[in-house]
Amino acid sequence: LAAIRNRTPVVAPEQTLFEAVAEETFERYGRNWKPQTFRVNREYYRNQILPWFGGRQVAGITQRDVRRWFASLRDTPAAADRSAPVLSVIMRQAEAYGYRAEGSNPCKGIRRYRRQGRERFLTAAELRRLGAVLANREPDRRVAAVRLLLLTGCRKSEILTLRWIDYREGNLFLADGKTGPRTVWLSSFARQILDGLERGSRWVFPSPAKDGALTGEAIWRFWQQARAEAGLLDVRLHDLRHTYASAALRNGETVLTIGRLLGHNDPGTTLKYAHLADAAIHEAVEAVGAVLEG
Repeated sequence: LAAIRNRTPVVAPEQTLFEAVAEETFERYGRNWKPQTFRVNREYYRNQILPWFGGRQVAGITQRDVRRWFASLRDTPAAADRSAPVLSVIMRQAEAYGYRAEGSNPCKGIRRYRRQGRERFLTAAELRRLGAVLANREPDRRVAAVRLLLLTGCRKSEILTLRWIDYREGNLFLADGKTGPRTVWLSSFARQILDGLERGSRWVFPSPAKDGALTGEAIWRFWQQARAEAGLLDVRLHDLRHTYASAALRNGETVLTIGRLLGHNDPGTTLKYAHLADAAIHEAVEAVGAVLEG
């Protein structure tokens, strides 16, 4: 009888706290995420989601609650847009685990913030300025990393974690890219950069301080200095990927081809570059008109 009286009471599913379900989601569903994605989602959960919903019963969270939370993040729209899918997964899994009624995900219908100027493309003049700055910083290995970002359209993580075994037959074969295994087709300029690097480590860009790859913080510090010298203070490293896509589109490549080059699984992700194709078409029309008018 004493054992029965001292036993911890069982919490009814509808009384389960939000953070308990979130932890269960990270433990069970989190196996579907790549390690980096898992860490990033954890950070957004800890910083943007938990402070608002912690201590509340998960079954009682309504769509109005979610909308109020999302509105509270209006000053940090990027964080809001990245946090909302994480919260949605937690709520969806709450249904799957029996803590909420089926079809009750309160995150449905939440629209992301519209952020102007998210895609920044370097002009020809800006590329020349950047090229001059990078040339002056040779032989820093981080110069090669930045150049490869621009010449391949790869994500920063894909270049920084590049291993020499990934470079063969003149191309990159990424076994663990953000969207899964993929081939990165290299131009002769990109191959020339790789062929000019020493192979003293299994990493193409090894960390000088430890046995591992170059860290994101190290390349970011380098980029801050380089972009300042080039007068490109508003340019992010990720904008080099946008510039690659822009150049390809203006060279006549289709949106479908650009998606394959960038490693997009969802064609809709590539469609954000469609306005560049429209601009190229307009320029072509004007050029033809000028010829016909003589």
